[in-house]
Amino acid sequence: MPAHKTSAWPLAAVYVGLIVYASLYPFVGWRDQGVSAWLFLTAPWPRYWTAFDVISNVLGYMPLGFFMTLGALRTGHLRWAVWLAAPTAAVLSMAMETLQIYLPARVPSNLDLVLNISGAALGALAAWGLEKLGMLQRWSRFRACWFVPDARGALVLLALWPLALLFPTTVPFGLGQVMERLEATLADLLADSPFLEWLPVRDIELQPLWPVTEWLCVLLGVLVPGLLGYCIMAQAGKRLWFLIWMVMLGVGVTSLSATLSFGPEHAWVWLSESVRGALVVALVLLAVLLAVPPRAAAALAVLALGVDLSLINQTSTDPYFEQTLFMWEQGRFIRFHGLAQWLGWLWPFATLLYVLSRVWGKEPRN
Repeated sequence: MPAHKTSAWPLAAVYVGLIVYASLYPFVGWRDQGVSAWLFLTAPWPRYWTAFDVISNVLGYMPLGFFMTLGALRTGHLRWAVWLAAPTAAVLSMAMETLQIYLPARVPSNLDLVLNISGAALGALAAWGLEKLGMLQRWSRFRACWFVPDARGALVLLALWPLALLFPTTVPFGLGQVMERLEATLADLLADSPFLEWLPVRDIELQPLWPVTEWLCVLLGVLVPGLLGYCIMAQAGKRLWFLIWMVMLGVGVTSLSATLSFGPEHAWVWLSESVRGALVVALVLLAVLLAVPPRAAAALAVLALGVDLSLINQTSTDPYFEQTLFMWEQGRFIRFHGLAQWLGWLWPFATLLYVLSRVWGKEPRN
């Protein structure tokens, strides 16, 4: 199999960062408890555990094993592809469990270590099985047929978009609302120091979200991933299929986020009349732009991201949204919080950098 660039390695690197964040969150209260950092290895198996803990630890490391093995297979390293994931996961999980002994909010566990390694091994076996069944070759043919050769960056971003939508947002599809939390975090860090006076202060206070602003943020939040896909697809027919699946996936994941936050009976509470109207307008605009050249799609994405990030970062969060975040940051949601929070914050900015590179770079060709 010829070596070529693959999206698996960037996805594996991103996932390592997410695992580190989820394992060490909330990063406060570091202390030395006066015991060996390796004490959990020889401790008895935990007496109390739940099915949720087992499943989350296994599933949490499965994508890492899958992406690492897939990356090795797609770059021609067949001999050590399957044997790469489990040792890497063992080292990573061992480091995370060891560091957790210094965090009062986290509890290291030998069971978690075993489950993490098992999850990575299962992910590696899944990638190897798909290779043996010929599924990876089919994906390669599909990718060559549908996307431009240098589509790796956009494919990684599009793969991360649903995960970013899992994190609760003030407005549906309104990713990238970081300014309010960033200002509060900097103020806390610089408290009781002379540098606090250097912190920029806005001339106007953050305002509640106006209905027209919400409508526009939903519209732009759907336009951006659509235009991102147009950057790596040139044929209108394929863009139309991508548009349909993208909207279906976005709506489904947003409903899943509402389900996790409020319960299954409130899965569609976010889909108000205003949001439905914005979705329809976004679909119409993307349909009109089906024939736009890839570079023009990138330029439009830059414009949409600039307006969207400006609008959403000039609004404040309401008490109900803060309560939702509190639910995600406590109990069983803590792992999902760690995995999704940074994606929800940073995905638009990473996408902005990518589409800017598309505007400045050469016109992609099929």
